[in-house]
Amino acid sequence: MITINVPGWGTLQLENIVLDFNGTMAEDGRLIEGVEELLNQLAELLNVYVLTADTFGTSQEACRNIKCKLYTLSGSLTGQEKLHFVQQLGTDKTVAVGNGNNDCHMLQACALGIVVMGREGTACKAIQSGDILARSINDALELLLNSKRIVASLRL
Repeated sequence: MITINVPGWGTLQLENIVLDFNGTMAEDGRLIEGVEELLNQLAELLNVYVLTADTFGTSQEACRNIKCKLYTLSGSLTGQEKLHFVQQLGTDKTVAVGNGNNDCHMLQACALGIVVMGREGTACKAIQSGDILARSINDALELLLNSKRIVASLRL
């Protein structure tokens, strides 16, 4: 668990991290360098879940050395599937990380939504749906490992 007290914003008691795969932690279906190591560090503190439509068919191989549970979404409305998934976990104890339109609902619903600006682009609606915008997935994951950065961004 990660507990973060943000003055004027509230106390976060995070147990789960849910990440989008393509465009967030992978580029063109290939895991971005450094993600595996950072997620395995976070796996000591949080339950790690990766959600994907698996556009490139590479997620299972890419995530094989990450201490996570990988879920391939099957429907055409993946945004609703992602929202339902985080609701099942408990939105009040979950951080969501994503970059696309289909991440908006989970970014808004979770206790903390981190939007990633990757080389594949970031949907404007996703930016508006999150609490924090990070330059890269590695920056986003490091925020959780160095939570005073989150306090500095969100305090009122």
